[in-house]
Amino acid sequence: MTDGAGLHDGDLPDDLTAAEAGMWQAFRNGSVYDLSSGDAVVDDPHGGHPWGPERTVRARIVCWLLLDGPPALAGRVSSLKLSGVHISGTLDLAGGIVVPYVEMRGCRFERDVLLPEARFTTVRLVDCSVPRLEAARVHTEGDLHLPRCRFHNGVRLTDAHIGTDLLLNQAIVHRDRSGRSIAADGMTVGQDLQAELLESHGELSLRSAKVGVSLSLRGAKLANPYTRLALNAPQLTVERSMYLTPAGIGASMVSGATPAHGTRIQRFTCEGGLRLDDGRFGDAVDFERARFTLTDEQEVSLRRIQTPELRFLGEAPARGRVVLSGARVVNLMDRTDSWPGPGRLHMGGFSYENLVPRGPFPMEERLEWVSAATAEYNPEPYERLAAVLRAGGEDEDAREVLLAKQRRRRETLPPAAKLWGYVQDWTVAYGYRPGRALVWMAVLWAAGSLAFAHAHHPPIKSGEAPYWNPSLFALDLLLPVIDLGQVGFWQLRGGWQWLAAAMILLGWILATTVAAGATRLLRRS
Repeated sequence: MTDGAGLHDGDLPDDLTAAEAGMWQAFRNGSVYDLSSGDAVVDDPHGGHPWGPERTVRARIVCWLLLDGPPALAGRVSSLKLSGVHISGTLDLAGGIVVPYVEMRGCRFERDVLLPEARFTTVRLVDCSVPRLEAARVHTEGDLHLPRCRFHNGVRLTDAHIGTDLLLNQAIVHRDRSGRSIAADGMTVGQDLQAELLESHGELSLRSAKVGVSLSLRGAKLANPYTRLALNAPQLTVERSMYLTPAGIGASMVSGATPAHGTRIQRFTCEGGLRLDDGRFGDAVDFERARFTLTDEQEVSLRRIQTPELRFLGEAPARGRVVLSGARVVNLMDRTDSWPGPGRLHMGGFSYENLVPRGPFPMEERLEWVSAATAEYNPEPYERLAAVLRAGGEDEDAREVLLAKQRRRRETLPPAAKLWGYVQDWTVAYGYRPGRALVWMAVLWAAGSLAFAHAHHPPIKSGEAPYWNPSLFALDLLLPVIDLGQVGFWQLRGGWQWLAAAMILLGWILATTVAAGATRLLRRS
């Protein structure tokens, strides 16, 4: 019988093998076609045990069933459900329209699976061994499930449209010739993209991808020692949250739930750079306990991201940089040990409205955090932190931050201005501690009063001088502009004259620094 003859009457083609004939009948019946032996070692699709012709079907016959298969038996819905089957040849459904439901479990593909521009309802490949999945611009009305599959030469989902969920949980994906493990630029996922416990050996590329609900990389291991990026996802849009957090192993658990007692925890790890530049996230980006292994040239780049909450709670990378330049978040949740040291943190233009530290985060360490982000003096991070603290009612801490800003600025000034800065700092702390001026004034007044009580002070004009009062005389010297009727009536010689001049000079310095501090405070208000 020639191919297709009598097909729609349900007749079997003449050239089918016994395994293919069984698959043909199972397709019409909508039942699972299981060729497993029952031996877990032999049935492992990723193992080295050979599968003979009794478990082999040709990819051409599979395509025939999916694109132009026989009608279902009465009262049945035709579908392709395979388990433990070896598929020889290249499964090529490029550009095809596949109506039947497709599910393959524990199957082994001899060659690449080609699905570019094909249309499906739902496709499930579970625990399958696939040389490469080529599915650019594939369209599914429902799910695309690829859990526990192993792809030896990468996956391509560029511009794919997944109607509901994309599952890559526990998949192992090796890089293709271009160095990418998963190329999914421009992909759209209607609901969740779950890649929990994923192992990616190469660049995971999600440039301009869109996820309708959440993106989960819980417990994933991304490794790309070959190029700069292990996760390359600029302009990524996630309507809710992106999770780069731990996952439980060894017990069934609901995604996002607290692991059961005794469950082993696997962190999200990233060996190579991570790039989320210009990303948009509806709820949060969560780095809880994330671990990064970077070279000096690599970075965790969050430039210009926008999210209501950034949970930066991972381990500080020992090398590389963390870049938040231009990012905009509402709540910044962090820990003291999550941030890298000086020169490896960049926060120019980083905007946040609330600080939510996880655990103790003393002001001294918060100032070190700002200092680490400004290798060269930049007032913006200090002013942003002070504004957030002031909005939270922590005025004293806000003044500490602004004082630290002035001290940092002083180090960039020429010697004369730097000296004047030290004077302002010692006297009134640049106006942020005006009470110091009163202390200095009281100390100088007391010292001057005691000193001038022993001074020889003949009057300049006999009979015109007021009663000698050393305390009023010292105060008159210290207070510029104000005249208390003591200075100008007495003759001081030698060291007393120099002491009087020093008192006048110190009074002017105190008055000038107080005025400068008051001007700064008024300007800030």
